[in-house]
Amino acid sequence: RCMVHFMRNVLSKVSHKHAAWAASALKAVFAMESRQAALEKAERVATEMESKGLKAAASCLREGIGETATYLLDDYPVEHRRRIRTNNMIERPDREIRRRTRVVGSFPDGRSALMLVCARIRYVTANQWSARRYLDMSRLDGIMQSTD
Repeated sequence: RCMVHFMRNVLSKVSHKHAAWAASALKAVFAMESRQAALEKAERVATEMESKGLKAAASCLREGIGETATYLLDDYPVEHRRRIRTNNMIERPDREIRRRTRVVGSFPDGRSALMLVCARIRYVTANQWSARRYLDMSRLDGIMQSTD
């Protein structure tokens, strides 16, 4: 689960009066070095939220923190955590496709829309993204061999 979207969900249940405090408290949760520390900090934040009358936000935090803090699992390399805590890998191609399809406006049929989307993805992956490495998968070699 994306950390940014989760924080937005929790903060949408917080009153304007407590928004700055809640935002910094949530950032502190996600700044923890280990998943266990993040879960413990989240519980303390949720308890404090309840004491401030933010029961909906505390409930949302308790329900979603487990899946949101998945990126802190020991199975993932520390170097990957910053990149996998959000779903930017998915949103970036979506934004590029949206930008190109808006230019066209309307398509005569679904096939033509699919052809444009596929052509754009092929172009971007062949030219722009092939030179950059988003995640260094060589860091997973030891993990992948131990699970075989």
